[in-house]
Amino acid sequence: MRNSLVSSLFAVIGAAVAAQGQDTPAAPLSVIDWLEMQGAIEAVQPAPDEPDVAPSGTVPQVTVRPLTDPASKRVGLAPSNVTGLPDTLWTGSRAATLTRAITALPDAPLPAIQALTMTLLLAEAHPPEGDAMAFDLARVDVLTRYGALDPALALLEQMGVTREAANLSRYMDLSLVAGNVGGACALILQSPRLSPGKAHDVFCAARAGNWDDAVLIMGTARALGLIDPDIAEALERFLDPELFEGEAPLPVPPSPDPLMFRLFQAIGTPIPTRGWPVVYANADLSPNSGWKAQLEAAERLARRGALGDNRLLGLYTQRQAAASGGVWDRVAAIQRFDTALGTRSPDAVAKTLPAAWRAMGQVGLQTVFANLFADRLSELVLSGPAADVAFDVLLLSPAYETAAESFPARALRRPVHAAVAAGTVPNGLTADGVQGAILRAFSTAPADPDIVRKARDGALGAALLETINLTQNGAAGDVTQLATGLATLRALGLEDVARRTALQVLLLEGPG
Repeated sequence: MRNSLVSSLFAVIGAAVAAQGQDTPAAPLSVIDWLEMQGAIEAVQPAPDEPDVAPSGTVPQVTVRPLTDPASKRVGLAPSNVTGLPDTLWTGSRAATLTRAITALPDAPLPAIQALTMTLLLAEAHPPEGDAMAFDLARVDVLTRYGALDPALALLEQMGVTREAANLSRYMDLSLVAGNVGGACALILQSPRLSPGKAHDVFCAARAGNWDDAVLIMGTARALGLIDPDIAEALERFLDPELFEGEAPLPVPPSPDPLMFRLFQAIGTPIPTRGWPVVYANADLSPNSGWKAQLEAAERLARRGALGDNRLLGLYTQRQAAASGGVWDRVAAIQRFDTALGTRSPDAVAKTLPAAWRAMGQVGLQTVFANLFADRLSELVLSGPAADVAFDVLLLSPAYETAAESFPARALRRPVHAAVAAGTVPNGLTADGVQGAILRAFSTAPADPDIVRKARDGALGAALLETINLTQNGAAGDVTQLATGLATLRALGLEDVARRTALQVLLLEGPG
C-alpha cells in the first residue's frame, strides 16, 4: 500500500513536470531578478492594518525547547477510524505510567483479550506526555514478545530507526530474526556510534564484502574484550569456515540471541526455534524451511494472534500429510473436515468435525478454527455430537449471537452460555464458581470505579491496559477479578470483548 501510494505521488509529480516542460522555458532568475520580483510581490500585497504603537510593553510568554530533544510523533499502524479508539487515547497519562502498564501485559492472554491488546499496541494516536519514545519502544517489545514481527518492525520504522541507539538495536535484532538484515546493516555501517556492539560491526562489514575491515575489527575487539567469547567463536567460523572444517559444532547458546541465531544458520548448524521465544518462529515460515517446521511455527504464531487464520489454513491444506502423529494428525483431520464441509453433506461433516475440533483443541487453536469454519457450519442441519461441537464453534466465533438460534436445544441445555452470548441474564438463572462470576458480570457486578474514573478523566489508554490485566488475572482463577474485569469492559463500551472473553473462559481448553 505504501509503495503504491508513493508511486502514484511520483506519477502525479512527474506529470506536472512534464506539463511544465512543454512550455517555453524561462531563463533562470539572477539574484537581482529575485530581489526585484520580491519587491513586486510586496508592492501588490495590502498593508497590514496594525497600530503604529504596541498596546503594551509586556514581554510575551515564550516556550523554549532544546533543538536536540526529539519531538514526539504519532506512532501506530491502525488509525482511529479502524480501531474505534480516539486520538486522545494516550494523552491523559504520563508516558512512564503507560510504559509500566504495557510492560506488565500478560504473556498468553485469552484470544479476545489478545485481540484487544494488539489493537492498543497498533493504535495510532497522539503521544503521551513525557518520554513518548520509551513508551513506543515498550509497544515494540510487547509486539515482539507476542511474535508480531512485521508490525514491530513497522513501528520502529515510524519512530525513526536512527533516532536513538535503542531503536537501531531493536531494529537490527528483529531484522536478524526476519532474515533481512541489509537495511539494518547499512544503517550500522553509516552510523557506527549507534551500533549495538562490535560483534554487529563485524557481521555487517563481512556481509557488505569488507572482509579485511571485518577481520581487523574482530581482532581488535577480541583483544580488548569487547566481544563475548561465544559470539567471537561463531563469528570466526562465519568469517573463515574452511579453517574449522572437521571440528565439532558449537554448543547452542544458553540464551536466545538474534545475532547468534543467524550466525549458527550461516555456518550450517541452524538452531531449532521450538524452544526459543515465539518471535523466532517467524524464521521458520520461510519457504526454505521444511513443511513441518512451517506448520509448527504457524501454529505457535496463530495461537498468539500474530498470524492470519487463513494463512494457517493454507499451510494445513498445502499437501498431503507426510507421516502420522503430532502435527501430521492435525493436518489430516483438518483436511478431511475441510473436504467434508465443501460437500455440504451433514453426514460427512458429522464424521469429521469432532476429530478436527479435538485436534485443534490440543494446541489451543479452537478460536482460529471457529473463525475459519463457523459461518459454513451454521448453514448445515446437524445433530448428536456434531451439533454439540458446532454449538461451541459458533459460540467461539464472531457470530456467537446466532448460536442459540442455530442450535436452540443446545442453548436450552446450556443456559449460562446462551445468556452470555445474548448479553442478558434471565431472572432466576444462577450458578456457582466461574459461571456464577460470569453471570454477575452481566447482571449485578460493578465495574472497577478507579478504572472507570480514569477513562472519564481522559486516561482511556491506561484504563484499558488496567482492565486487560484485571480480566486476564480473573480468567486465571480469581473469580472476583473476573467478574469485575468483565463488568469494567462493559462499562468502557467493550461489550463484544466482554462477551467473547466470557465465552472463551467457559469453553476453551488446551495450551494457552
